Amino acid sequence: MKMILMRKFRVLILMVFLVACTMHIMIDLLPKLERQATRTDGNTECSCSHSLNEDTQGWGKQRVKSGADSGWPNKHTLRILQDFGSDPNSNLSSHSLEKITGMPDKNEAFKKLEQFGINKDHNNKQLIQDGSINKQRLGKGYSRLVVLSDHPLYKIPIPDLTEDDVLFNVNSDIRFNPKGAEHQQWQNEDNEGHEEEEILPTGETSVDSYPNWLKFHIGINRYEMYSRHNPAIGGLLQDLTTQKITSVAMKSGGTQLKLIMTFQNYGQALFKPMKQTREQETPPDFFYFSDYERHNAEIAAFHLDRILDFRRVPPVAGRLVNMTKEIRDVTRDKKLWRTFFISPANNICFYGECSYYCSTEHALCGKPDQIEGSLAAFLPDLSLAKRKTWKNPWRRSYHKRKKAEWEVDQDYCEEVKQTPPYDRGTRLLDVIDMTIFDFLMGNMDRHHYETFEKFGNETFIIHLDNGRGFGKYSHDELSILVPLNQCCRVRKSTYLRLQLLAKEEYKLSHLMEESLLKDKITPILYQPHLEALDRRLRITLRAISDCIEKQSYNDVVENDIDTDINTITSKR
Repeated sequence: MKMILMRKFRVLILMVFLVACTMHIMIDLLPKLERQATRTDGNTECSCSHSLNEDTQGWGKQRVKSGADSGWPNKHTLRILQDFGSDPNSNLSSHSLEKITGMPDKNEAFKKLEQFGINKDHNNKQLIQDGSINKQRLGKGYSRLVVLSDHPLYKIPIPDLTEDDVLFNVNSDIRFNPKGAEHQQWQNEDNEGHEEEEILPTGETSVDSYPNWLKFHIGINRYEMYSRHNPAIGGLLQDLTTQKITSVAMKSGGTQLKLIMTFQNYGQALFKPMKQTREQETPPDFFYFSDYERHNAEIAAFHLDRILDFRRVPPVAGRLVNMTKEIRDVTRDKKLWRTFFISPANNICFYGECSYYCSTEHALCGKPDQIEGSLAAFLPDLSLAKRKTWKNPWRRSYHKRKKAEWEVDQDYCEEVKQTPPYDRGTRLLDVIDMTIFDFLMGNMDRHHYETFEKFGNETFIIHLDNGRGFGKYSHDELSILVPLNQCCRVRKSTYLRLQLLAKEEYKLSHLMEESLLKDKITPILYQPHLEALDRRLRITLRAISDCIEKQSYNDVVENDIDTDINTITSKR
């Protein structure tokens, strides 16, 4: 009797296992069946205007492959050229993204942004507007940015570049020859069918045919992230806002949600979604390490960095993203996909996975499925261009009660000056530049920084991760300026530019306002933030003046330029 019962039990277990396997196979086949049914019906798009039942049923649909994709480069050949994380493991999710597939054109949803006037009433301020209205305030044909670029301080050339001064040698590196990979087509989709790939007499492919993200990468050198008048930067900013998004995955690591987006031309960018409106300030009881990361701060930081002529922030642009078509429907990140839901207000929401603010209570919701965000272009992949991560000597304690050493020791800089790499070269001056940059933004979250390993210690600091800037316009955090106050050192070129930007005809706030009008989701900064820039600039100049009074001009201001007024050259 016992033997019979045991056999029956085994047969039952086997049947349950077979049923489970059958159900699993059916679930895997369901998307294909849905796709065939969709093709039969001729309905290939998902829209939030559908009923809730239709919308939720379409969440599992697979994307339809476009014939245009067959000619694109091998995805692993190009994706390895990009990365954003400072940790070699921080970009793992971008190395396992899904197959690149075509999607319907998503640009139609936001080709024409609704135009609003700027209302000075704080309560009625519109967040999205076309920049053409504010351009009229500058007068026809007048541009402060053009006038600024004509100033000798913004024409200082970098030293002649040797092979050791460029990040990549395009001519000798097979990885930058499109002929070295199968089925490669480097033109953007917009140029497809209109132009043939430009072939030089030597049989090599012209750099002009490379996508803008690759032109940006090969333009990086020891002295600058990109040159002042590099046309690829404008093209890259345009690509960030218009290129078709083919895949999305969550970025591993970090305290708040960030998404890795891949485009049709194999470019990649880091997407930070909107969490606060423009006029909201960081609550006074928030610690700096628990503050929100703001998408508009990333955009404004890129423009501020350019106006200061540092050019150490990777290109960043704002974009209005369709959460349904451009995130949910193109992701294979199951952890991300499962967090999508429809709110009681009938808006599409999601929250992802991260350390802070990733829960239903802190969900990111569209209107009904449109959400603003910043897209920061990826830097070259770490396997191609290694970056070294350094602890900021003036990093904060990131503790509610403890203070860092620099906060209690007024002679702390003397110790730093005796410590490599700050005891020689330009690294200490680079940190002071970064300090001034952070103070103007109000960014207290600068615990580490990075440099390209190939260039050793004689290179610039990369100004990454600026999302916690522009949080408070009514408060100036003077502790950010401590490195400048303690060390009393600054580059002459930086000092002269700061003095220039304090003049009425080159006023920093006006330059920022004009520059930010070029972004697709302008206005980027609330007016009080622009006014705070001018105020903090005056504070910075006063701090340098105090240092000069205590010491001397030559001891404080490091002469990095030869000032023969018409032929200013760099001593870098």
